[in-house]
Amino acid sequence: MIIGNWKMYKTGSEAKGFIKELVKKELPAAARVHLAVPYPAIESAVQVAAGSQIAIGAQNMHDAQEGAYTGEVSARMLKECGATFVLLGHSERRRLFGESDAFINRKVHRALEEGLTPILCVGESAKERSQEKTYMVLEKQLEKSLFGVKADAYSKLIIAYEPVWAIGTGQHATPDQAQDAHRWIRNWLAKHALEQPPILYGGSVKFGNAKLLLQEKDVDGLLVGGASLNVETFFPIIQEGLANR
Repeated sequence: MIIGNWKMYKTGSEAKGFIKELVKKELPAAARVHLAVPYPAIESAVQVAAGSQIAIGAQNMHDAQEGAYTGEVSARMLKECGATFVLLGHSERRRLFGESDAFINRKVHRALEEGLTPILCVGESAKERSQEKTYMVLEKQLEKSLFGVKADAYSKLIIAYEPVWAIGTGQHATPDQAQDAHRWIRNWLAKHALEQPPILYGGSVKFGNAKLLLQEKDVDGLLVGGASLNVETFFPIIQEGLANR
């Protein structure tokens, strides 16, 4: 599973152009490609991606079904636009907008209720890693963000390990570091779930490190940031994903 997170890049017309170009690459039927696009581009992206192996989703949502929340978007609105998944708990949302684990937890429940696949992002900061608090941080984020989620619902979500120190910095986790964190998350999940959700790695992913990361036993896919903004840098990562199925 390869997911591109466009963040605050690309208009609707730019999204159309990107997807048309990506579809021309003749993606194999086995390709599992997801694009988390800005809200205004969702409908345009869904229209162009129809009939392909590309799923379109959102980068965030509010936990309420509706209400007086100026500037917010609900799960129901995303679904009507054609979104099938939503990123939740991304470190930029936590750090820049003060989103708490409790708020993220409410969003996870709402997404599941509305039939959207939640992609829960977790990860430690550079300071926390240097203080050897990685597992402590992961446990806190997982326990609080997934509080109350029933065991049979775990198969309907995705976990993304994104060390904060690797996001947008050009410094990615080594394959060993990624595998270590993914194995810990998998063991934690085994204590709580009947079924294991996919666990993806994110953080300065590019073609040069994608292959090595995907070769690790517990890395099920990648969440790609900057490298997903250009077809010529994103498609080779998709190919690596297929080669390591």
